Amino acid sequence: MALKRPINPMPSFVEDALHERGLTDAYGRRPPYQRNDYLGWIMRAKRPATRMKRLHQMLDELESGDRYMKMKYRG
Repeated sequence: MALKRPINPMPSFVEDALHERGLTDAYGRRPPYQRNDYLGWIMRAKRPATRMKRLHQMLDELESGDRYMKMKYRG
């Protein structure tokens, strides 16, 4: 599936957090648009604290497996 929007690169701190929490596979199972949207959303935050808050939201949603951007998700 090709994305219509530019692809957002994964920052090393996001990759490290996914690995540390054991969520790399859960992240990989998400559709490409969701993975791309999460990265863009995290990196658009201007303040480091906001980036971390968004990162933790993504990690929690991947862990639960039933949310995407605070919306219900069925994977």
